[in-house]
Amino acid sequence: MGVFEAIGTATHEQVVFGQDPVSGLKTIIAIHSTALGPALGGTRFFLYPNEQDALDDVLRLSAGMSLKSAAAGLDLGGGKAVIIGNPHEDKSEHLLRAYGRVVESLGGRYITAEDVGTTTADMVMIRRATQYVAGLSIEHGGSGDPSPATARGVMAALRPLAARLWDDEELAGRKVAVQGVGKVGTSLVEKLTKAGAIVIASDVNDAALEYVQREYGAAIRAADEIWDVECDIFAPCAMGGALNERTIPRLRCAAVVGSANNQLATPQDADRLAERNITYVPDFVANAGGVINIAHETGGYDWQKAAAAVDGIADNVACVFDVADRDRVHPTTAAVRMAEARIETIGGLRTRMGPGGDLKRC
Repeated sequence: MGVFEAIGTATHEQVVFGQDPVSGLKTIIAIHSTALGPALGGTRFFLYPNEQDALDDVLRLSAGMSLKSAAAGLDLGGGKAVIIGNPHEDKSEHLLRAYGRVVESLGGRYITAEDVGTTTADMVMIRRATQYVAGLSIEHGGSGDPSPATARGVMAALRPLAARLWDDEELAGRKVAVQGVGKVGTSLVEKLTKAGAIVIASDVNDAALEYVQREYGAAIRAADEIWDVECDIFAPCAMGGALNERTIPRLRCAAVVGSANNQLATPQDADRLAERNITYVPDFVANAGGVINIAHETGGYDWQKAAAAVDGIADNVACVFDVADRDRVHPTTAAVRMAEARIETIGGLRTRMGPGGDLKRC
């Protein structure tokens, strides 16, 4: 077995391991594809049980970013980074600037942004060591926290889903179980409540649950009880891999659509959902609002234009449903085929003719 196969990177363009003994930095940056443009993806600061889990996560997440950018029609590739550690205890200016130097060493092939465990303030600090940072605070010329845009995109994805299942895009009276009320989940709860939906929320953070209960009237459930809640829509908004052979049989919903990345533990889990007649909106289509919003920072950020582009996720989801019906496959297969076709077709144009082009996907 060669070294690339041994570390599981045979499908990626580049994987970089960086460390700084003084600050304690241990980071892995994975560039999955730059066929459509520079690889954009957030930096996840998380205390992984071991380095292999960190590597597995960054490889999965970066591959998902390639699909996400392609499905959204962006001129961006897919990448991701992880910093191994406790963000509440290990984060420091020294560490963040050391990490920025690792990003800078890639010469623009990878552009970072915030993710779980990092903030816009962290991006500002990282920006002091590298120019290849997106998602900066508004006062520093960026678009600010991308969480509201991600939640807005999930709401956009819900419209064609509701029309498909209930012949009505309105969510008033629909019961939605939200698993995870971090930054994106909380914003989603707010938007669902304003739309008249009935929200049931769960999280391992009691303070976060108390907040959504107090501010938005959400009912709360223990983290392991959310799977058994009878609802119209189940919205995974926590860590990836939550939908699996153990949890899918417990679902009591008509559809799954949420903001978490890599929601399916295995490709077979899409089949498990289909077998239970649960409509699944692929995560990388529904949760693309944040990356779409960040992509609009280029050339001067305009919230109205970015918001309109995020709302276009509704058209992307409708397109996925059309292709799935036409090809008689479930939506995940349809979305992956569409994204991969764009990477192959438009990626080829970049090498033959330079940047540009569009692909009619429906």
